[in-house]
Amino acid sequence: MITLDSISKSFGGTYAVKDISLAVGNGEIFGLVGPNGAGKTTTIRMMTGLLRPDEGKIIIGAYDIVAEPIKAKSILGYVPDKSFLYEKLTAREFLAFISSIYNVEKSEALTRMERLLELFGIKDIEDELVESFSQGMRQRLLFTAALIHNPAVLLIDEPFMGLDPFGVRMLKGVIRDLSSRGITIFLATHSLHIAEELCNRVGFINKGSLVAIKNSEEIKNIEGGLEGLFLRMGS
Repeated sequence: MITLDSISKSFGGTYAVKDISLAVGNGEIFGLVGPNGAGKTTTIRMMTGLLRPDEGKIIIGAYDIVAEPIKAKSILGYVPDKSFLYEKLTAREFLAFISSIYNVEKSEALTRMERLLELFGIKDIEDELVESFSQGMRQRLLFTAALIHNPAVLLIDEPFMGLDPFGVRMLKGVIRDLSSRGITIFLATHSLHIAEELCNRVGFINKGSLVAIKNSEEIKNIEGGLEGLFLRMGS
């Protein structure tokens, strides 16, 4: 469902991402971990089409994100590490706007909106302005917006940012449920224990290069688990 084929990206002559290749299958939860500045966010931004790779190809579903960006983005949901929301809209107005961008039929959009607002626990504040939302509530709204068009692929940068323990538990359940329904999930996170708990496979990126990929069974057999691998790879 996701293919990265020898992608690279540099800024000012310095590689942020260098020659990364990997494939993520239908319904898989793939985690990308690494030190600050390792290239996690740059990788995800290339996958969304926000950045253009200098080299290589990115395929989302059957679509090249550079050659067919509209088709690729139509099956893609994205939750960024920093929220970009329209402060003067209510949550419901914001979701209606996002639905219209994806051409979701109005009655269907309303049905999905009700379900997602309930799922993410923000139904009771749906008519409040986004500017009044806490960081955790904004994160919940971002997830709601990312799922409003029923994407086949979900890209998440730091998914648990600002969430309290109840929110973290809820979101882990949502991610598992999406995976069980065949939705492919690619997440970048600093939360090693959550990546180890949730992901089918975890890739370790350091200085722009993907230096290791381990599946959940392999991680269990590593001394110190994912944290042990992280510390050894980052040293």
